[in-house]
Amino acid sequence: MTTTVDTAFSTESGSKRAERIRLFAQPAVVVIVVGAVLLWAFTGEIKPNEKETLNATSLLTALGDHLLITIVVTAMVVVIAVPLGILLTRPGAKFLAPIFLGIANIGQAAPALGVLVLFFLWTGWDGLWVAAIPLAFYSLLPVLRNTMVGLQQVDPSLVDAGRGIGMSSQSVLWRIEFPLAVPLMLAGLRTSLVLAVGTATLAQFVNAGGFGVLIDTGYKLQLNKVLITGSVLAVGLALLVDWLGAVAEQLLGPKGLR
Repeated sequence: MTTTVDTAFSTESGSKRAERIRLFAQPAVVVIVVGAVLLWAFTGEIKPNEKETLNATSLLTALGDHLLITIVVTAMVVVIAVPLGILLTRPGAKFLAPIFLGIANIGQAAPALGVLVLFFLWTGWDGLWVAAIPLAFYSLLPVLRNTMVGLQQVDPSLVDAGRGIGMSSQSVLWRIEFPLAVPLMLAGLRTSLVLAVGTATLAQFVNAGGFGVLIDTGYKLQLNKVLITGSVLAVGLALLVDWLGAVAEQLLGPKGLR
């Protein structure tokens, strides 16, 4: 007699357990590593030219600039990509989807530094906006694509059921389609956030600040302590943002799909 064991439940439970462990472990590892690097940077011998960069004021300024760029880029991506993704899944505008996806693909495929420098040369600006606008273009694709895919994968029978009980197209969108698309949209936003944090290190080339200042200074002046500190802080911030995105996916997704 052969006994068949259903492993679907155990696999799902194991996956959820692993995700919970990661949600607790990731920020702890980041805090430990960043704390250790900062301790090493400030307690060891510091050269006179390193003191100009490795001090609390400079590090907090770089952190503030990096966070500001990330927040502005993310806000621009959400404001542009989510409404555009919804529009491109409506029957009357579906024919435009390949055009806008192609434009977003160009932004994703082009080197971020090249897009940044070209925008700087074209406008002649510097500072926050000359960094945020091209980096938002670079980070646009994941949210746009996931918004469209999330809405397109909603079971048509659910839409028909909503229309059958007298709901308008707008009500079906906001009460049925949009909530079911939220998990994929949040996954796209999480990817865009990590891209924004990573590419924000390039903002120092247009005088927008960020941890790229430390990395560039350390590299050019051969100050390894400054270079390592700036790199670890940038990586740590990216991992913390990725963790926040994972938490948002857990908290904001539909309860029935968690």
